[in-house]
Amino acid sequence: MSKNRKTYAVLIVFFCSIYSIFAQHTTKEKRPLIEVLAHLETRYNIHFSYIDSAIENKKAVLPDEQLTLIEALTFLESETNLDFINIDDSSVVISNRANPFSAFITQKLEEIVITNYLTKGISKKSDGKIIFNTEEFGILPGLIEPDILQTIQALPGVLSVDETVSNINVRGGTHDQNLILWDGIKMYQSGHFFGLVSAFNPYLTKIVNVSKNGTSVKFGDGVSSVIDMQHSNTLDKDFKAGAGFNLISTDAFAKVPLSKQTELQLSARRSITDFIFTPTYNQYSKRVFQDSDLTNSTSSNNEQFYFYDVAAKFLYDITDSDQLRFNFLTINNKLSYDELSTINNSNETLESSLKQNNLAAGVEYLKYWNNRLTTTAQIYMSNYDLQSTNYDVINDQRLSQDNKVRDIGLKINATNHIDSNLKLHGGYQFNEVIVSNAEDVNNPDFTSFIQQVIRTHSIYGEAEFTSANKNSYARIGLRTNYIEKFSEFFTEPRLALSHKLNNDFRIEFLAEFKSQTISQIIDLQNDFLGIEKRRWMLSNNTTNPIIKSTQASIGVHYNKNKLLISAEGFIKDVDGITTRSQGFQNQYQFVDAVGSYQTKGIDFLINKQFNNFSTWLSYSYSKNDYTFDDLNNGNSFPNNLDIRHALTFAGTYTVNNLKLALGVNWHSGKPTTPPQDNQSSTNTIIYTSPNSERLSDYLRADFSTTYQFQFTNKVTATIGASVWNILNKKNNINTYYNIDDNDNINKVENLSLGMTPNVSFRVNF
Repeated sequence: MSKNRKTYAVLIVFFCSIYSIFAQHTTKEKRPLIEVLAHLETRYNIHFSYIDSAIENKKAVLPDEQLTLIEALTFLESETNLDFINIDDSSVVISNRANPFSAFITQKLEEIVITNYLTKGISKKSDGKIIFNTEEFGILPGLIEPDILQTIQALPGVLSVDETVSNINVRGGTHDQNLILWDGIKMYQSGHFFGLVSAFNPYLTKIVNVSKNGTSVKFGDGVSSVIDMQHSNTLDKDFKAGAGFNLISTDAFAKVPLSKQTELQLSARRSITDFIFTPTYNQYSKRVFQDSDLTNSTSSNNEQFYFYDVAAKFLYDITDSDQLRFNFLTINNKLSYDELSTINNSNETLESSLKQNNLAAGVEYLKYWNNRLTTTAQIYMSNYDLQSTNYDVINDQRLSQDNKVRDIGLKINATNHIDSNLKLHGGYQFNEVIVSNAEDVNNPDFTSFIQQVIRTHSIYGEAEFTSANKNSYARIGLRTNYIEKFSEFFTEPRLALSHKLNNDFRIEFLAEFKSQTISQIIDLQNDFLGIEKRRWMLSNNTTNPIIKSTQASIGVHYNKNKLLISAEGFIKDVDGITTRSQGFQNQYQFVDAVGSYQTKGIDFLINKQFNNFSTWLSYSYSKNDYTFDDLNNGNSFPNNLDIRHALTFAGTYTVNNLKLALGVNWHSGKPTTPPQDNQSSTNTIIYTSPNSERLSDYLRADFSTTYQFQFTNKVTATIGASVWNILNKKNNINTYYNIDDNDNINKVENLSLGMTPNVSFRVNF
């Protein structure tokens, strides 16, 4: 077949999803172990269970087809220096020989029930968690690098109504209702470039666990979801490093073995936006700074913006059974620009600025007491600071604002492996969270400083059971939180059940109770230069109560011959939300009220995989309604995040070292509240019923491609290119109204990213 015909065949497969690709001829070259395991699972109709860190960086030759299962496993043991333990006719456990207790412990891990979920490197476990392995990650439309928080939005039931990673909505929840953890440390900032870029460097973040429901009791907070990011926790015997750049930033990472017992992991990233103006930066700027003080002011110039992050982890294996880990992370964003003012007939330059920082540090000690009992203890600190200075030249006013969070925590956890089918967890967690908000205005003279403190003690216990034939899984747990400030106890049961009906069908039931004492509020729409509008606030149990949620879901999954069909129905009730946390821009913008919302719906996914091609269609339907006793006569009305229909159709294709991805995202418009046609007041807008209309539907098509090539035996390079919003669709993601100086009502529309190209180049050695 000619090259042109091959190209046409690829396009037909890619766009129409109807052309099957047959297995390529296998060679005797070593390949990543995870690829070998996928082949053997199909060949022998078995399933491998392992911790991801045990097989990372491992390679092996694919065993010959004439070998029996036992012979193939023996061959892999010699290739990888790992133990392959044949539990029964269909299950094999992989353990690392470096730890004398790991062979027993690994057998108790929850089973992976779906591999290559959507694309390579994404899996689903029997307890409902979705696992992202960034090192094995394939490709997704619009992404040329494994941006963690952008990748999560590919899951059914997860999206962002404004296209940012600082506003991820899981089943209708607000972003502050997600518990985001970095190596066990809670993070209060998740985005660079005001939410367009994930703040977490993916090249040392190896595993990301995402739970939408049925969360383990060791996690508090996060009434909507848990996003748990973990660095590699095992020593690597070899030096490993990489560096790269794209049209927004440049980064580098390294894993440096210092001795047989110690290792240092480092990563750093910095934007190039204050040195080079690229097409990507221009599009990002239009999206972020539209309708902000920066663009609305006619006297602004000398704009400077940059971001950076630095992460470090020190690993020390004191003995085979004692491990010590130190973690450090800093995330920074800074924006400044000059405003020209004439004071006493002389021109003066006034600098408005916005700084955002999250600093995290922690130390963790892990102890293997014997082949049944392990304990961990962690102490951590997470500091968040958002500062702004905003000059209003026309009114000769300076507004300074500061929002700070200090979170100090202690976690102690014990895991006891009773036998090969039962595992028990128990632990204690203490958190002291201090939040302060300060404002300073010079004209008129006004100063405000509010500081709150909440200390929480939590104890929890949990049991995990897996049947002998691996068909059934159950996890049931109970968490109790005691909040000192209010002298109140909150008891939170959690449940995860999974049962394989036969080789093809699996049913799943998840349920949980949760609570959280911290949330984000929006005082005014022009807070912090009109760009970063959210500030953290602790509960006071009155006007800002503790948020509580109840959630349940039931799912059915069919998985056979690389065809996955999944449907999951859910209902979620969240109580204790406030109008100030929901971002109202209608008649309720300046109203203080406490209420609730209920989301119910279904997430559907169909995913078909061939040898080199994967395509999927996901659809989510949900109905999300507010209920505020003091608003709308107590009647329910649509949530600001009520996206009734969301659909994604995408495909990825891999041939040799070339990867291609194309996808289309569509969802119905978010609710909006238009003014009444006849206005009876000249200085107040009279609105129709809250959220009575909707914006136009959202549509976006994305494309990405990467190609990897070998420089030397130890050096590989990858080039990539992507286009976000290929069709340059002008999506309206938000609409609100204001009154100008002439008492005219103005309609303000915020648009999504336009067509945004990006390219990247990376070297790994």
